[in-house]
Amino acid sequence: MLHVRNQRASQPAVRVTAADPPPSVTDDPPRVKTRDPYFDNAKYLAILLVAVGHAWTPLREDSRTASALYLFVYTFHMPAFILVAGYFSRSFTGRPDQLRRLITGVLVPFLVFDTAYVLFKRWGDNDPDYPISLLDPYYVTWFLIALFIWRLTAPVWKIIRHPLPVALAVAALAAVSPHLGNDLNIQRVLQFLPFFVVGLLMRREHFTRMRRRDVRLASVPLALCALATAYWAVPRMEAGWTYRTYSAQEFGQEWWVGVVMSLALFGCGLVLTVCFLSWVPDRRVWFTVLGAGTVYGYLLHGFVAKGSRWWDWYEADWVGSPAGLVAVTLIGAVVISVLCTPPVRRAFRFLVEPSMGWAFRQGDRDGVPGDRHPAGARGS
Repeated sequence: MLHVRNQRASQPAVRVTAADPPPSVTDDPPRVKTRDPYFDNAKYLAILLVAVGHAWTPLREDSRTASALYLFVYTFHMPAFILVAGYFSRSFTGRPDQLRRLITGVLVPFLVFDTAYVLFKRWGDNDPDYPISLLDPYYVTWFLIALFIWRLTAPVWKIIRHPLPVALAVAALAAVSPHLGNDLNIQRVLQFLPFFVVGLLMRREHFTRMRRRDVRLASVPLALCALATAYWAVPRMEAGWTYRTYSAQEFGQEWWVGVVMSLALFGCGLVLTVCFLSWVPDRRVWFTVLGAGTVYGYLLHGFVAKGSRWWDWYEADWVGSPAGLVAVTLIGAVVISVLCTPPVRRAFRFLVEPSMGWAFRQGDRDGVPGDRHPAGARGS
């Protein structure tokens, strides 16, 4: 059961989204133009998994294999994005130039695309009364507002004595607090917080150590074991646990189950994230350039994913076959790859990376001149 707002007909008042994160936005100074190919590669491969997961979603009811792959991927692709986002937030202190980039690179795209998605739903799903509510992020846009909140709190996590245990406690408390409500997807903001804090605590050498030969070899049986476990768990576990959208009580479980699941999912997500990152190339490859455009692919591919369901593209007979699963996977991979290309970035930059010098006072950038900042510095 995919928890997206238009798929909860039985609970129309609850508006939640699938746990698919967008790529991280770095906080490097605008004068820094050098990109680390490792992180561009990681972001592209992670966004590929996001798109493929969306492509598998309508197939889950009729295919246990698709459901297992979906559960496996959803266990770690979001933690991987959040961890990298935390890593690139280490230098955030709230300087004026950092706040300006946070507003133009995260908050403004959230406002634009959240509104655009609702308008698209009104048209594409023949739902003209669907409300625009910026407190209730629609579909993929939720991660932008979550990243905005996490980054603002980054200085706090860097000054407290035991940030990770505190973050885990916050996540566990959220998992047993059904009265938090849905504003700003606060459940996800709090339950995924530990991965962001882990990223804040990491250094570049930690990623280098992940790529050691022994780690990479160990990751293979671990990943296969996790995939087998996912196949076993399909009829026994609600996939919504991986979204961190609800508390344990809302799943009909005792409160202590929320604590256990919060810690267990954190451990599984962290282990599989390490497995994933251990196989990411650390040199320039053919898809490295696409890693610079993952925020475009993320924000734009949701229109294709939603449209494919509203317009019954999955009703074709061949889609439900094993060959259809492969074909749908390849189509999802091609679509997201095209949306990450430089021509698409140039076409949509005015929406995703707007230049907003007119909105800010000049001279408030702590000695950093100008307003425009290269896309390469933002790790989009």
